[in-house]
Amino acid sequence: MITIAIANQKGGVGKTTTAINIATALAATGWKVLLIDLDPQGNASTGIGVNAADRKYSSYDLVIEQASVATCAIPTRIPGLDIIPATVDLSGAEVELVSMEDRTGKLRTALAKDGGHEICLIDCPPSLGLLTLNALTAADTLLVPLQCEFFALEGLSQLLQTVERVQERFNPDLGILGIVLTMYDRRNRLTDQVAEDVRSCLNDLVFEAVIPRNVRLSEAPSHGLPALIYDHACSGSQAYIKLARELIGRLPAQRKAA
Repeated sequence: MITIAIANQKGGVGKTTTAINIATALAATGWKVLLIDLDPQGNASTGIGVNAADRKYSSYDLVIEQASVATCAIPTRIPGLDIIPATVDLSGAEVELVSMEDRTGKLRTALAKDGGHEICLIDCPPSLGLLTLNALTAADTLLVPLQCEFFALEGLSQLLQTVERVQERFNPDLGILGIVLTMYDRRNRLTDQVAEDVRSCLNDLVFEAVIPRNVRLSEAPSHGLPALIYDHACSGSQAYIKLARELIGRLPAQRKAA
């Protein structure tokens, strides 16, 4: 199973929207996809249509109780896509992990037992705490949504430093799949400048696909649907389809073939 952490310590950059729509796009192309909602806010779970009453098991059980993926995962209305939802219990997980042995490796241990999925996407919380460290330790690679705004590069620098520390101490094989620019507004000259700065610094690490500001992307979660299903033709959905194609092209060839 290929495991991709979707992370950025800054909130409101499009992590959850990216996780939901990339997961949907991959499932639509035939992958057996697992989406893990590791954010205590549970937005990915709500945004994909999982009601709170249906969350008998959650990512808390997976990480803290070491429950199996098969026990925690529930099918979504999208064929080929399962989710391990988040509940309010996850808000206390950071504190509980502090006193645990191998506190950064709990998620990796739990995922090692899964044999039913080909690709796993982890929607991380907007922080660099122990939940995000668990995701980075468990992941093969990292996808970073980056909002086109003035302080974007400053926050990215902090995240990349954390990635280097994770590579040194917990997961030497962790790679960076790429940076995806989100909330792009062509009417804003600053947006263009930020995009140019990011590309000049990170070159090919930045995906060609750019996610625009789009009303339909914002509306979709309130209907419990990915934008790709809510409005397949809107500019946001089309951008995520393009991003999914690029993402698949960057996965290791031998893993894609498997």
